[in-house]
Amino acid sequence: MVKTYIYMLRCADGSLYTGWTTDVERRLKEHNESHKGAKCTHAKRPCVLVYKEEFEDEDPKEAKRLAMRREWEIKHKLDKKKKEALVAAARDIIKKESRKTAAL
Repeated sequence: MVKTYIYMLRCADGSLYTGWTTDVERRLKEHNESHKGAKCTHAKRPCVLVYKEEFEDEDPKEAKRLAMRREWEIKHKLDKKKKEALVAAARDIIKKESRKTAAL
């Protein structure tokens, strides 16, 4: 199975950047430390990962297609308020899971 991801970064100026990748940690490092990250994030460093979704398929092309389609949907169909809602929902899930782990 091949995994791909879409991700959102919160840039230092408060803006959100959305992209897709096969390796979120590597891509975040590229955005923050090299010229391989998107040009629009260079002047807005540091960037912090605030959201990601995972896609999985046996066919690498299909996994890529799924991630790219979702990236397009987020960039072109969601306004800033809806993007912020995705980020907030992900943050709430992480908090709940952290509480469950702490209770064990």
